[in-house]
Amino acid sequence: MRADRLLSILLLLQSRGKLSSSELAQRLEVSERTIFRDMEALGTAGIPVLAERGREGGWRLAEGYRTSLTGMNPGEIAALLLPADPAILQALDMEEEFSSATRKLQAAVMRQPSTLTGFLSERVYIDGAGWHPSGEVYPCLTILQQAVWEERQVLITYVRGEDTAERTISPLGLVAKRGVWYVAADTAGGLRTYRVSRITRAEITGEPVVRPADFNLAEYWEASTAAFKSALPRYPASLLVTADTMKELERERYVRILHQEPAADPGWIKAEAEFHTLESACKIILSLSPGIRVTAPEELTSAVTSALRRASALYEFL
Repeated sequence: MRADRLLSILLLLQSRGKLSSSELAQRLEVSERTIFRDMEALGTAGIPVLAERGREGGWRLAEGYRTSLTGMNPGEIAALLLPADPAILQALDMEEEFSSATRKLQAAVMRQPSTLTGFLSERVYIDGAGWHPSGEVYPCLTILQQAVWEERQVLITYVRGEDTAERTISPLGLVAKRGVWYVAADTAGGLRTYRVSRITRAEITGEPVVRPADFNLAEYWEASTAAFKSALPRYPASLLVTADTMKELERERYVRILHQEPAADPGWIKAEAEFHTLESACKIILSLSPGIRVTAPEELTSAVTSALRRASALYEFL
């Protein structure tokens, strides 16, 4: 449609500064004659379109002229700047904004793109490494997102184990770790991380969030994740693993591969690994069987062997 093409020309000139008739024709897939007619129509409509002749000439807008016809609102801009992961966009209720934004030109997103980019990077962090997707539900994620955007404190009810606690937090940012959402927040006891699925109630208060001047969401998340992992128990084991199974083992959340080298048998790898507990080691090894064997310690070998015997007996009974 011609109206869409005129708007596209306007936005292209606004973002690019100056374009020749041939460049515009190529981008919009029309003839140069059509571009000349469109420029005449824009001028008639009162748009200050200027023509510069010569080898370096082209079409441009008058100095200082900008249009707000892009219709790009903050929600659409945020959707574009976040990774286009359907699960993330759905969780943040941004699917509609993303669809709308991607239909518009990137030409005139905003006057100060670096400002919003910095705002988002400090409040939403996507960590895509290592952990498996989760089917968790987040009834309070939208409220927490609003609180982060508006920098308002939130009164939450948080469930941990069999205990339930009510506390007021100053949410500083949201983190998505392979389908699991967390909120980083300042509290009376210092910085804390809360699993959003465990927040059963959230209410925005009228109190503003005083954001720490030196707070960086990505750095805080990486540091807190490292601290969490270092505090976990460790259970060492020696293994024989097939090459294909090794790829799966390396993706396991609660496994750390310390060393690996080719085994005497072709296609097998000798590996030294750390699990968190005997129980988790047994479960992971059983889930990857028969592509993994335990060579040490004896305790783990016995636990895996016993589990396999019980499974075999149950299969024969059925």
